[in-house]
Amino acid sequence: MKSKTGVLLGRLMRNIMRSPDTIVTVAVTPIMMMLLFVYVFGGAIETGTNNYVNYLLPGILLMAIASGVAYTSLRLFNDVKSGLMARFITMPIKRSSILWAHVLTSLLSNALTVVIVILVALLMGFRSSANILEWFAVAGILGLFTLALTWLAIIPGLRAGSMEGATAYSYPLIFLPFISSAFVPTETMPTIVRAFAENQPVTSIVNAIRALLYDGSVGNDIWTTLAWCIGIMVIAYIFASKEFKRKLG
Repeated sequence: MKSKTGVLLGRLMRNIMRSPDTIVTVAVTPIMMMLLFVYVFGGAIETGTNNYVNYLLPGILLMAIASGVAYTSLRLFNDVKSGLMARFITMPIKRSSILWAHVLTSLLSNALTVVIVILVALLMGFRSSANILEWFAVAGILGLFTLALTWLAIIPGLRAGSMEGATAYSYPLIFLPFISSAFVPTETMPTIVRAFAENQPVTSIVNAIRALLYDGSVGNDIWTTLAWCIGIMVIAYIFASKEFKRKLG
């Protein structure tokens, strides 16, 4: 299975490398949001920190990943509609390799996007006191978040009847950070909005990443983050696998 997955992964990554504008396009919106909030709104937002880009960056990274996984749905949709997926299942390839190739492609391409966003943030003044282990923990959280959303993306990629339908699901995910602690502290929100913001996955993930990058004391946020990411990933994996079997037999 590993060798077949590697071949299929190589095919998808070559397609991306031939058209790197995909990665750049995914990075543009989060970067523009970061520029807008830091240089236009940043002076009017009270977060209790002296460097707003430091406060903002974790949420921007999650937005970039949510935007990037939409291309997983699109690539899978194109493989299904073109008949390439049906061709693959007639070959001596373990069927799970087909989906895992798309998942690993998403993981690698989103990692490149995250690096681009962090480099821009560094130019804007982002600084972190995290040590190497804390950076690895941040990378692990972002990786789990990517895997969770990617398996979620597999479902519309298999079910959608159009390109628009394959990618439309990502829009709520991209804007979910706005109703969280990503841009402003939840304490400033109205009661009902605050209740939602403090009990949705983005807030715990943002808080965990922020703690790792700047003070190292994660607390219970790390366990809440792991529960959300692993829970979403497992549920999405089950439904995606069932849809794959139903779609292709």
